[in-house]
Amino acid sequence: MHSQNHWGGSFEIADGAEDDHSRNMDIDRGALQHQQHHQLDETQQSWLLGPPEAKKKDKYLDLGCVVVKRKLLWWMLWAVLGAFVLIGVPIIIAKSIPKKKPHAPPPDKYTEALHKALLFFNAQKSGKLPKNNGIPWRGNSGMNDGSTLPDVKGGLVGGYYDAGDNIKFHFPLAFSMTMLSWSVVEYSEKYKAMGEYDHVRELIKWGTDYLLLTFNSSAPTINKLYSQVGTAKINGSTPDDHYCWNRPEDMAYPRPVQQASSAPDLGGEMAAALAAASIVFRDNPAYSKKLVRGAATVYKFARDSGKRTPYSRANPNIEYYYNSTGYWDEYLWSASWMYYATGNNSYISFATDPRLPKNAKAFFGILDFSVFSWDNKLPGATLLLSRLRMFLNPGYPYEESLMGYHNVTSMNMCMYFPKFNSFNFTKGGLAQFNHGKGQALQYAVANSFLAALYADYMESVNVPGWYCGPNFMTVDDLRSFAKSQLNYILGDNPMKMSYVVGYGKKYPKRLHHRGASTPKNGIKYSCTGGNKWRDAKGSDAHVLTGAMVGGPDKNDKFKDARISYAQNEPTLVGNAGLVAALVAITQSGRGSGVGAVDKNTMFSAVPPMFPNAPPPPGTWKP
Repeated sequence: MHSQNHWGGSFEIADGAEDDHSRNMDIDRGALQHQQHHQLDETQQSWLLGPPEAKKKDKYLDLGCVVVKRKLLWWMLWAVLGAFVLIGVPIIIAKSIPKKKPHAPPPDKYTEALHKALLFFNAQKSGKLPKNNGIPWRGNSGMNDGSTLPDVKGGLVGGYYDAGDNIKFHFPLAFSMTMLSWSVVEYSEKYKAMGEYDHVRELIKWGTDYLLLTFNSSAPTINKLYSQVGTAKINGSTPDDHYCWNRPEDMAYPRPVQQASSAPDLGGEMAAALAAASIVFRDNPAYSKKLVRGAATVYKFARDSGKRTPYSRANPNIEYYYNSTGYWDEYLWSASWMYYATGNNSYISFATDPRLPKNAKAFFGILDFSVFSWDNKLPGATLLLSRLRMFLNPGYPYEESLMGYHNVTSMNMCMYFPKFNSFNFTKGGLAQFNHGKGQALQYAVANSFLAALYADYMESVNVPGWYCGPNFMTVDDLRSFAKSQLNYILGDNPMKMSYVVGYGKKYPKRLHHRGASTPKNGIKYSCTGGNKWRDAKGSDAHVLTGAMVGGPDKNDKFKDARISYAQNEPTLVGNAGLVAALVAITQSGRGSGVGAVDKNTMFSAVPPMFPNAPPPPGTWKP
């Protein structure tokens, strides 16, 4: 582009012609020297010194709105380039250098215990085991379970044995899967940091695949479900799962299947388990949708107004072991999980209908209703709904009920502290949530999980604590309670022993467990032939790694004897609560950018707005 002078002509001025005549004239040098001290006029200078050198003229650039010197423009460009070199290049280099990520804290004792606790589920598997199951003394078992059922293709093969016997109780099994799924939904990043994410998901899927077999999960409506495989008569004398002491692989006695045509409690818990798992498996859309469909079907069955008899009532094969004392808690529990899984407002409308907490006695302040367990889901359900209020705060028309659930949750947490004298504690510090009865540890871990989780909820919304009457309790107080219970279980107790098999130097070695006590030696023992291993005084033939036993009595005393099922028998629900509490309290994963809880995972199906919802399915029956 050629610069132009808007007044006409070029910006450049032509040089004058040289005077050849002047250049060739003889000069009187003496005279010239004499005249150097005198001022010469311009004409003389021109004549004596020759023509003046052409004066360099400035060049300009027209930038449209402004005309600038070309030299000035170059100086500006060089200045910018210099600034870039001096400032920009160091910044780019600094940012390109790989930054050291903050080191995650080394695995703590809770992480170590969690690795072991998960292995218990591998040891409890029924059915055709995968090659990588990791328990060398276990094999295929229960391959004929439910094989005579006309409506279940392939029978009821799979699932988990409940405890030290070989019965598959579907009520506690479903609750165990709900607990594991809840822990993954909240702490998936921790599981990943510990290298257990795929493992725990595989364990959940093993359970949910089995639950889908126990009813027609592909149908929109059902009129029955299967509630149990195997039986045990009290003081019986015929071969069954209690009378015989056999490895699961050697079972040769009848294993009848229990059926329920009314199961508001079991149906509600199964719906919760499938719905919670559907959130865990959202990265597998086909399987997640399958779980949601099954959950909706069994939820509808549970809510059938004409079928409100508890699943265990008048059934001696169930009632003595896993009797359900009600179903309104399962209604609140399952509706909450169904809402999180689907975002369908009918579920949250049902959960926040004032009649539901009234029927569930959620706001009555009953002490035992504050204890979370396989039979009482109220504390878990109210915490789930408190989560909704704390993180999304949907407001009207749900706020009043959600605030009530939130208040109840806070009061439940107050009852965990010895200073308020709600529950007894042993001298060693173990909470007696079941009033000194057997299997104390499973109640301690389930409620420790809620305490640690509620602390994380509050921390996630920058709430430092809450009031228990005039006493302000902090999130650290809650975590300290949860840690105290876990520390007791892991060895900080008067017996100076761990109640998790394989953890620590001293732990139970004579479990009330058929599979662990009976050697895999190529001998198939008869129903009573296995009694020799039940009555043996020595340690178990196999280490049931990660199994949490029932625990000590109210005086902190523990007897490591195989016959003591109240103290020395592990259970699915116990280990599910243990796993959940351990992952909630461990510091592993927190140092690698992992937040307290994953606030968004559970809400991915929840709609951003909360319009007035249609009434929930089913009708009310007091």
